[in-house]
Amino acid sequence: MPGKSPLDTYNAKRDFTRTREPKGEIAGKGGNSFVVQKHDATRLHWDFRLEVDGVLKSWAVTKGPSTDPADKRLAVQTEDHPLSYGDFEGVIPQGEYGGGTVMLWDRGTWAPVEGKSAADLKDGHLHFTLDGERMKGEWLLVRMKRRPGEKRDNWLLRKIDDAHAGEGDILVERALTSVLTGRSMAEIAADKAGAQSLKGAKGKAFGQKMQAARDHNAKVARKPRRSAGKLPAVSSPQLATLVDAVPAGNEWLHEIKFDGYRALIAAAGDKVRVSTRNGLDWTDKFGPLVRAIAALDLPPALIDGEIVAFGADGNPSFSALQDVLKRGHGAQREDTPFQFFAFDLLALDGTDMRPLPQIERKERLEALLGRAEPPIRVADHIIGAGEKLYQSLCAAGQEGIIAKRVDAPYRAGRTKNWVKVKCTRRQEFVVIGRVGSTARGRPFRSLLLAQHEGKTLVYKGKVGTGFDTDMMTQLDQAMQPLAAGKAPTDVPRTEARGATWLKPVLVAEIAFAEFTAEGRVRHASFLGLRGDKKAADVKPERPAPAPMPREGVRITNRDRVIFPESGQTKGELADYYAAVAPLMLPFAAQRPVSLVRCPQGRAKKCFFQKHDSGAFGKAVHQVPIREKDGGAEDYIYVDDVEGLLACVQMGTIEFHGWGSRVAAVEKPDRMIFDLDPDEGMDFGRVKEAAQDIRARLSDLGLVSFAMLSGGKGVHVVVPLTPGHDWGAHKDFASRFAQALSTAEPDRFVATMSKAKRKDRIFIDWLRNQRGSTAVLPYSARARPGAPVAIPVDWDELEGIADAHPYAIGDATTLLDRAVSLKGWGFAAQTLPDL
Repeated sequence: MPGKSPLDTYNAKRDFTRTREPKGEIAGKGGNSFVVQKHDATRLHWDFRLEVDGVLKSWAVTKGPSTDPADKRLAVQTEDHPLSYGDFEGVIPQGEYGGGTVMLWDRGTWAPVEGKSAADLKDGHLHFTLDGERMKGEWLLVRMKRRPGEKRDNWLLRKIDDAHAGEGDILVERALTSVLTGRSMAEIAADKAGAQSLKGAKGKAFGQKMQAARDHNAKVARKPRRSAGKLPAVSSPQLATLVDAVPAGNEWLHEIKFDGYRALIAAAGDKVRVSTRNGLDWTDKFGPLVRAIAALDLPPALIDGEIVAFGADGNPSFSALQDVLKRGHGAQREDTPFQFFAFDLLALDGTDMRPLPQIERKERLEALLGRAEPPIRVADHIIGAGEKLYQSLCAAGQEGIIAKRVDAPYRAGRTKNWVKVKCTRRQEFVVIGRVGSTARGRPFRSLLLAQHEGKTLVYKGKVGTGFDTDMMTQLDQAMQPLAAGKAPTDVPRTEARGATWLKPVLVAEIAFAEFTAEGRVRHASFLGLRGDKKAADVKPERPAPAPMPREGVRITNRDRVIFPESGQTKGELADYYAAVAPLMLPFAAQRPVSLVRCPQGRAKKCFFQKHDSGAFGKAVHQVPIREKDGGAEDYIYVDDVEGLLACVQMGTIEFHGWGSRVAAVEKPDRMIFDLDPDEGMDFGRVKEAAQDIRARLSDLGLVSFAMLSGGKGVHVVVPLTPGHDWGAHKDFASRFAQALSTAEPDRFVATMSKAKRKDRIFIDWLRNQRGSTAVLPYSARARPGAPVAIPVDWDELEGIADAHPYAIGDATTLLDRAVSLKGWGFAAQTLPDL
């Protein structure tokens, strides 16, 4: 009797006259491939497969892999599959085992960690690494004990906390297309031309059929759209003003001041250019970093940030960065000694981001680079609490912090919307000479320094420490062709004795304790040359006083009770909006808004207002918008926290926004599906509906986000890149909602009729018409208890009991939880055909 094959179970479950799946045969042993196939069968899941002994060991991961070490994903072990199944993508006929759409979602190689092996699977555990297009780093599979009646082994798949780990479920949420063809699930399901009948196909014929399927997928595979993009023009960077203290208040976000080279990265697909702050092209100096950015296949974007290298103490080190650059290693090595910390987004897909508030640019940057891994990172920030961050960074030996106004646009040049506070004194100086040599034959003993004050070059003292032998040699070579016959400025005779003068061209970064009464540096130490800065721009940095909190908008009648059920006042409402403005402005700023005003409180007369002739004050702006009759009316919009508070002063409780911005009113950028349940419906059904709508949108290649309305429903939010008009926007939303209600009429309704809504959920797509609005994230609601509308993570949604868990008294909690929601509500995606 022949021995049993590991693939007997696989083959027994399939009719190979009806399915395109390959018939199972054991391949040669010794390979180490892995694949993940997204599989929409009875329910959506991800099939995780590891090559072991000539077959694919397989697990069905119900929610998909997560890079969050806190997430332990159920992985149900299924039958072994043949290796030839590893590049299968297509549709299995309904009625067959596993009937549904299959996408090749990830692929690569795997290896057990040192000291482990695939044989550990028999003992119920496997510790391994993955090198895939999406899944990377260390992972763990652990088998659970079978419960009575269970016929399959349940395992847990978990990410180990390493450089490839992340927070939340961004891997599954954002990886929506095939790594083989670039298609969405819906596109694969609709591909009838790719069907391959395997009836009777064996041996060579079977191989020909499979090759035909591969050939078809190669034809329909999307070519990278990014490579055709044009690199954005590089603009002058914004610079920070040195101040003597950390600014206070929630109107500031705080970042680490990195000790490296400022860089503006222009990217478009596989094209990347690295420019210094002065516009020099340094692309060739950072080869591995450039390749890492090119691999992200970004849309045309201009990103501001800092290139750093790390010293032995783990801190960013300018000296370490210079050490790599002077040896040319940055361009030559295959790995990269650099990290790029992105902290601002100036342009994206042809749109100028600079007029947007700082906090919105940062959120859009988070969304753009959400899938990036080291050496590309988004610089972390905190809102408020800057003094604590400053103290901890100084204690750790770092350079200091940068504070940025959350609502300010990006402006070239040095401004007080960006300020820096340094832990140690460091400035740039022009090298104007060198003094003597030593008995040891070193080329010089110290360097003479100067800075420009107005049009005059002023002597600032000497630096004689901080050089190693290699640096002295490099400096000697740089200085020799710059020898000059006289001093470029006045230098005291005692300081000039034995000096060799230089043309004032070289710029050096110097750390020092203080300036003396004579204006000389004290306890100076050389850090490195600044090839990215011009000598003419080197001026003294004298700390200015830290910016004071804005006077803001005066709120009158602060004690007036606005919410009679809970006793909360107008002053408390104003304080709430002042606190959460950094979270709200990315969605509220520069968007036409309608206000729900309740001047005497929510229980009295309330009304909508969308027009203003200037009664709200200078902080509230107007934009003329064409009406249906051909005339134009001035609509309200705000830019900053003062604008929000000016509206509150005039009795506003709620803010509702258009689906477009004031700069492009006719080009919508946000689609909202408002799930409005029948009275008394269990909130669990609303949450389930939101998750299902998210899955249907995902099948169309669209990323979506969840928001609790603060009332009784959930908004499914779909960010879009502007480009289509309101007609296409409304048409897509209408047809999507109608399709859902037609498919599940007992569950959904797409009309406003109260009579038809009995025990159903109204999918309110009408908010996607020109002129319609939806409540904005973090807006308070004119409801009992002063609830607020809040963004939520999809995983977080499962554990929430209702649509109004937070109120205006929870501002601090909302600021804290926002750390895990970076990038929420933003994605670079266009409206697909439906």
